Amino acid sequence: MTPLVDPQGRTVRDLRISITDRCPFRCTYCMPEEGLQWLPRDELLSFEELTRVARVCVERFGFTSIRLTGGEPTARAHLPVLVEQLYALGVDLAMTTYGATMRLLAQDLKRAGLDRVNISCDSLRPERFHAMTRRDALPAVLDGIDAALEAGFSPVKVNTVLVRGVNDDEAVDFAAFGRDKGVEVRFIEFMPLDADHKWTHEHVVPAAETLAAIDAVFPLEAVAPHGSAPATTYRYKDGTGTVGVIASVTQPFCGDCDRVRLTAEGRFRTCLFATDETDLRAVLRDGGSDDDVAATITAAVGTKWAGHQIGQVTFIQPSRSMSQIGG
Repeated sequence: MTPLVDPQGRTVRDLRISITDRCPFRCTYCMPEEGLQWLPRDELLSFEELTRVARVCVERFGFTSIRLTGGEPTARAHLPVLVEQLYALGVDLAMTTYGATMRLLAQDLKRAGLDRVNISCDSLRPERFHAMTRRDALPAVLDGIDAALEAGFSPVKVNTVLVRGVNDDEAVDFAAFGRDKGVEVRFIEFMPLDADHKWTHEHVVPAAETLAAIDAVFPLEAVAPHGSAPATTYRYKDGTGTVGVIASVTQPFCGDCDRVRLTAEGRFRTCLFATDETDLRAVLRDGGSDDDVAATITAAVGTKWAGHQIGQVTFIQPSRSMSQIGG
């Protein structure tokens, strides 16, 4: 086993796998109102292909964590089957989802070996949630959070993207919600991954502003440096749980990044904001060996850049949106 080290000396250990580009939610900050054209089924990597790439990453390079994303990962049929295959690799296995169908899947996913789940929810107000996602599904998402807790997932985290002038007045509401439910809310700065390419810095709610609003009502104290993890965690001084922030825009953590990504159709990406990709599906389907897969991954990681450069004149927004790339 040889650790996979990029040109900046960072050891890559975390694989994010988008298992589908399909998503029933059409969030205003991610997808155009008319939606996107979904990939044909035969262009998606099969469960066996996804597991093979993951196995090479674990056995050849010592990867320690895998996260399933989308699109919406629960839109992929027979998801517990894939979870069971990945669980056999013996790594930390997590999933990010909107959670609207977790009531149906939570127990099966837990039994299959899923360790942790992050559920995305950007408003606790039904009308606003509908306006942001173009779906009247807030009750189902909240029930999904309950279902994840009941299934025994720990921790359950709630991902919230605050957008200036849209939902930036809900930071304290989400903090209270997390304290009451016993879940960690993680506030994520709005990033330039929208399909309409209308993102500007004016839309970003800085993590420091979010923390100040919460601290004024529920006093906070820092826990520890986040290391390679994207979130910085804070503890409520009264002992009622924790809250996190992911300051991707105002305080980039690229210097500690240990992640790479695989899109649903088999494109290997070394950064969420990468402007180029490596076609692993071609290697898999053209008869490539595990050595070939490992060599292709190694070559791609050899091009992993130092950082995304958001806010600099050299920054180029990826042509594809978050739902097509995978978070």
